[in-house]
Amino acid sequence: MVPAQVPAAQVPADAHLVDVREDDEWAAGHAPGAAHIPLGELGARYTEIPQDIPVYVICRGGTRSNQAAHTLAGAGWQVINVSDGMRGWAAAGRPMTNDSGSPPYVA
Repeated sequence: MVPAQVPAAQVPADAHLVDVREDDEWAAGHAPGAAHIPLGELGARYTEIPQDIPVYVICRGGTRSNQAAHTLAGAGWQVINVSDGMRGWAAAGRPMTNDSGSPPYVA
């Protein structure tokens, strides 16, 4: 199954968002409320992702999230890849946060 693709500007505000970037990328800045499951941990942590709602998967530019989306879609998830990733998220002016207190950015 081929997952749907949407740009960050079209992700609903109440979407369940899974960020598959690495820890340092996440720490620099991420979408508020997103779940952080690095791509390398997806095989061990996929049970943390709900199967009864659409799930949006995001990374920095759309490549890793596309890989994750294909994996999840093949296993039965309703999944949508955020095709332009956090770069698109930031460019669209979507909210970002981090835990450091410094201005969030896309690493």
